[in-house]
Amino acid sequence: MVRVKSPMRFAIAGAALLALAAAGCSSSSSGGSSSGGGSKSGTNWSTATSAAAGGGMNALVAAAKKEGTLNVIALPANWANYGNIIKAFEQKYGIKVNSIAPDDSSAQEIQQIQQKNGTSLAADVVDVGTAVAVQYASMFAPYKVATWSSIPTAQKSPTGQWFEDYGGYMSVGYNSAKFGTVTSLSQLLGSKFKNAVALNGNPTQANAALMGVEMASLVNGGSPTSIAQGVAFFHKLKLAGNFVPVQATPSTIKTGATPVVFNWDYLNTAAVVGQSPSTWKVFIPSGAVLGGFYAQAINKNAPHPAAARLWEEFLFSQAAVGGQNLWLQGGARPVEQVAMTANGTIDKTAAAALPPVNGTPVFLNPAQSAAAATYLASNWSKAVS
Repeated sequence: MVRVKSPMRFAIAGAALLALAAAGCSSSSSGGSSSGGGSKSGTNWSTATSAAAGGGMNALVAAAKKEGTLNVIALPANWANYGNIIKAFEQKYGIKVNSIAPDDSSAQEIQQIQQKNGTSLAADVVDVGTAVAVQYASMFAPYKVATWSSIPTAQKSPTGQWFEDYGGYMSVGYNSAKFGTVTSLSQLLGSKFKNAVALNGNPTQANAALMGVEMASLVNGGSPTSIAQGVAFFHKLKLAGNFVPVQATPSTIKTGATPVVFNWDYLNTAAVVGQSPSTWKVFIPSGAVLGGFYAQAINKNAPHPAAARLWEEFLFSQAAVGGQNLWLQGGARPVEQVAMTANGTIDKTAAAALPPVNGTPVFLNPAQSAAAATYLASNWSKAVS
């Protein structure tokens, strides 16, 4: 499930982001700057807005290999199959990937770039919540991958400063050997779920948990603008003795402390939580399909600008061993899934393994997320204490 940073990945901690904004993009004097993005052909990859603009993929690959290094940040190996994605990239191109602070939050990714700006230690690329990408777009270089047209318009910046990459839907994972088949949240109010139901963190601090409460709100007649019905549902769970106020992790699932977990579907898979697929089941409530995606962006002062752009081309490649199918194999839903299903490049086995979705997906905008966080700050504790 669960990287340490997972509760913080989407931008819910507004105070932290405001503090970063106030700090500005200060640069650090430590470390040395790498070569400045030029190549043998004279292309300045730090300003190239596409592979074609820099002379084509062959030129990009050659320049990236010459740089020899890529700095990524906040990518735990067990998160959305990133361990295998990094290995595949290294093997394909012979470029060393330095993985910085795997458990950092989106806000900490921004802070790292600000602190290491202008040095060889700065992250070349980020993987952040979309709200963070939008807020700090001025820090990112415009770039459009070769598969740009396959990314839905609503899921990318028109200029290419950020573009969503993978995501999923809020789900419920549970031990079917203990509870049988569960298909609705109302079942969780039953007596057999005593001390069983948990969120991935405290919803006043963790976005994954906030979204779990929002999903419950949608199930119970709420809307993207009202999370109150979700808080009321968890109040009922608390009164029934069924809510467990601890952060669910693979360890708590293993010990039986949290046999029912609200979390993103790609973090609720049997493989990620360390359970047998024969007993650990996942469902997405019908009519309450609450989604969330992350976003990629390139540091405009990336110390390895060609490698950064090649990394994005790899992540958005629809090849069998490209990033889109590799994310899918990790249980995440790639942003180009619709296009890949249409053109036949999708890994059909991996796609079929995803929990089924019944209903129109709902995505909270930043204002709705902020309103939900404000309501929780005032009402969550008294509802579950």
